[in-house]
Amino acid sequence: MVRVGYHASHEQAPPGDLRDAVVAAETAGFDAAMCSDHFAPWGERQGQSGHAWTWLGAALQATDLSMGVVTAPGQRYHPAVSAQAIATLGQMFPGRFWAALGSGEALNEHITGDRWPKKSDRDARLLECVDVMRALLRGEEVSHDGLIKVHRARLWSLPETPPRLLGAAVSEATARTVGAWADGMITVNRPEPALRRVIDAFREGGGEGKPIHVQVHLSWADDEATAVAIAHEQWRTNVFTGELMWELEQPEQFDEAARHVRPEDVCTSVMVSADVGRHAMWLDRIGQLGVDTLFLHHVGAEQRRFIEVFGERVLPEVTR
Repeated sequence: MVRVGYHASHEQAPPGDLRDAVVAAETAGFDAAMCSDHFAPWGERQGQSGHAWTWLGAALQATDLSMGVVTAPGQRYHPAVSAQAIATLGQMFPGRFWAALGSGEALNEHITGDRWPKKSDRDARLLECVDVMRALLRGEEVSHDGLIKVHRARLWSLPETPPRLLGAAVSEATARTVGAWADGMITVNRPEPALRRVIDAFREGGGEGKPIHVQVHLSWADDEATAVAIAHEQWRTNVFTGELMWELEQPEQFDEAARHVRPEDVCTSVMVSADVGRHAMWLDRIGQLGVDTLFLHHVGAEQRRFIEVFGERVLPEVTR
């Protein structure tokens, strides 16, 4: 049976509001939660970007939900520091925390002033980070000299069982690579044939039997025009192909790139409808692909009514 979780978008709401939202999501019947890990929003209209790791400690304490984060070790975070954060949350909240590792976006990573590597180098760096982090989470002392450097690092506060390290994948090629090393995969919704290909690639690459999570971007309102307007106002900076998404450095660059994006263009990457029954049908179809958890991300700034309505009218239809 598919589980339904709540996605907390740090790019779109103040951290305190997101903490309250995840508490409300638990009350409404959501099974789990996850959050983004950004230094900047995708566009100036979104207007927020709280520190995910600080927030996770508060959110896990405030709820009994399992919770995860999509993060990118290797540039903004040294992998030993990422491993320490993961170990600490794993020790404090046993069995409730996971981290999905990806190769990152320039939007967040350029702040170090280091060169933003090409994709093949970012992928290679991520694999080095995974090896280092797994060794640290096993309690080993680690030294490493490669695309990342580690000198005699050791974690002193460890959980009894290391949290799961998932892989974040958007493309089929990345999903196939992730299948070989990750404890599971998280990807994003897209038209069903493309999503099915990503899921199949993960399984073919070694992910058979491992959990698959899908983050679902959606927009709902009382009427169709408002639902479309919300999606266009908040999420038109997120409709581009991977190469552009990973290479732009500043929110205003995303805003400029999205200047000519039409409302109907956003509907190709966001599930937009005022009909909760249609949302339930769409989510049920994704669940039938063998997905373990759907993390719902309402792209609007107002979260509380979405949580209440979907908790009452959509979750029971999807998780039945």
